[in-house]
Amino acid sequence: MAKINIKIEGIPYEVEEGMTILEAAKSCGYEIPSLCTFNHGECNLGSCRVCLVEATGARGLVASCVYPVSEGMEVRISSPAAVEARRESVELLLSNHNKNCQQCEKNEYCELLHVAKLTGARDDAFAGIHSKTFIDRLAPALVRDTSKCILCGRCVARCQNAHGLGILGFENRGFNTVVSPAENRSFADSPCIQCGQCVNVCPTGALMEHSEIDLVDEAMRSGKHVIVQVAPAVRAALGEEFGYPVGTAVTGKMIAALRRLGFERVYDVNFGADLTIMEEGHELLSRIQNGGILPMITSCSPGWINYAEYNYEDLLRNLSSCKSPHEMQGAILKSYWAEQKGIDPKDIFVVSVMPCVAKKFERQREQLQVNGLPDVDAVITTRELAKMIKRSGIIFTRLPEEDWDPDIMGDYSGAGVIFGVTGGVMEAALRTVYFKLTGKEHEAISFTEVRGHEAGIREASLDINGTVINVAVASGMKSAKILLDEIREGKSKYHFIEIMGCPGGCINGGGQPYVRPCFLPNEDDDIIDTYKEKRAKALYSEDERQTVRQSHNNPQIIELYDKFLGAPNSHKAHKLLHTTYAAREGFNG
Repeated sequence: MAKINIKIEGIPYEVEEGMTILEAAKSCGYEIPSLCTFNHGECNLGSCRVCLVEATGARGLVASCVYPVSEGMEVRISSPAAVEARRESVELLLSNHNKNCQQCEKNEYCELLHVAKLTGARDDAFAGIHSKTFIDRLAPALVRDTSKCILCGRCVARCQNAHGLGILGFENRGFNTVVSPAENRSFADSPCIQCGQCVNVCPTGALMEHSEIDLVDEAMRSGKHVIVQVAPAVRAALGEEFGYPVGTAVTGKMIAALRRLGFERVYDVNFGADLTIMEEGHELLSRIQNGGILPMITSCSPGWINYAEYNYEDLLRNLSSCKSPHEMQGAILKSYWAEQKGIDPKDIFVVSVMPCVAKKFERQREQLQVNGLPDVDAVITTRELAKMIKRSGIIFTRLPEEDWDPDIMGDYSGAGVIFGVTGGVMEAALRTVYFKLTGKEHEAISFTEVRGHEAGIREASLDINGTVINVAVASGMKSAKILLDEIREGKSKYHFIEIMGCPGGCINGGGQPYVRPCFLPNEDDDIIDTYKEKRAKALYSEDERQTVRQSHNNPQIIELYDKFLGAPNSHKAHKLLHTTYAAREGFNG
């Protein structure tokens, strides 16, 4: 990239051509107050006017987040006019904002409050009536509160950038403008996939997940056997809530915290991931060898499943019939585990800690029940777990390193760990499929061809003992649509496709800690560009440390089949571990 010369506050700098003033200032050591701290193109409207500066060649003040630098430009950030304009911009946003900060779920992580402090915004500087409030609590996973929306458009852009969807948009005009699904409908009456990516980029509490902490509290009081199971991606991000650098795995301390919160058993969903690979891997081989419907597509991501049911009814038969790992594990807890412990399944309450808000919808699916009991009773996000730990008075950093409960489902393989990264399900499945086709382990163990945390499509062609398997990996529906349209048009060359709803996979799920430079525990300048890579590395490192790295070698998985399930894809396995899908137009449609 070519370099150009500019001045900021009279000091000369050399910056990359094509940068915005905001980006150039950041590279030169200046932090212009803005609501663009999550600078991945989500805030591309310049509508909030919080980042106004003076720049030569411009008429008046300009929004630094969208205004490009040019050769010889001089920028003034601290001029009286720029300082006053930024303050007034924030004051105008506050004038129509519900300032119940103490009760807001976004407390501690509100970017509007952050810039209000930076700019010295005065409360009630612009007094007047507030626009009409609309609160949507009908959808299983998401809550929308227009009284806290500042119309920045970040959620609109994220939905489009990640998924190619236009679920959210600007409705009405002027003072009555809101950001909402079409016609200001509820999320429950729209084809929203409930992924929560909009929540991740919302600067205020206008978009939040439905909290299920109260359900857990009630279960604790009821005297039920409250069992918790934790998804692999949670350990790679939870530490960020307690001052650890991004990408720090806090598995042992997390387990210790869960025990102190009162859970009777603490299990790793990696066991369920290993179980998923056994079922999914054998399902894939059966389809390849017996002329089944191909390509087979993974079914672990509930956001992706929602998208398929809304948009690709004709391809639902391509989906693996396997439940997702935490649902499989919940079903085993309420069957085999209950039988071994002599406990009535009705007295078991299963809590899943997930990086994903779409899991809240998934757990309520009628298809994910056995004998009238849901496999999972409550889902809390990584953020919700952090809230529970903080309110309990636990000092997370002082906790000892503890291990998972070892009984029945305490073992897991490295293959289960990498489920949290895009490409991880594919790689885990290939490790087992390779063994089933050759009778020996893949010498390198890892299948690096399908790795990569970035969005887009990755593909590989593998010749396994004479059987050629073409595979592809995609995360985010914008990328997935390319593969799905190829299948629909009869042009797909693949046998097996992995699709994850969130770009980068579960490490970037809608329930993970917020990634904002102003709230992160470490000060890396490149953290916005590398947080997915850092979280992914934490999971790949744990995979490499495991003695057992293939799902079919997990001794407790072997025991489960020997004593209870019989064999992968058996009648009992199908009853407990498999499901069905159906086309739909809206959650209430």
